Amino acid sequence: MTIQNKRILASILFVLISFVCVAQVVETPPTPTSTSSSSNGPGLPGFPIDGGVLVGAFVALAYGASKKLKNKK
Repeated sequence: MTIQNKRILASILFVLISFVCVAQVVETPPTPTSTSSSSNGPGLPGFPIDGGVLVGAFVALAYGASKKLKNKK
């Protein structure tokens, strides 16, 4: 494959990727119109980052330590 063909292929790929990026439309959820007595209102839906991150970090550290100890032997 010549350099000119590589440049053409790279240009085509960049154009196609830009079309895909433009096609990604993020719709915002509608705001709730309920008249609740709380000043904060209902929260947005989603997953909270809680203890799962800490458990994952601990597991990763334990796994890395075990690999490091096995490599020393």
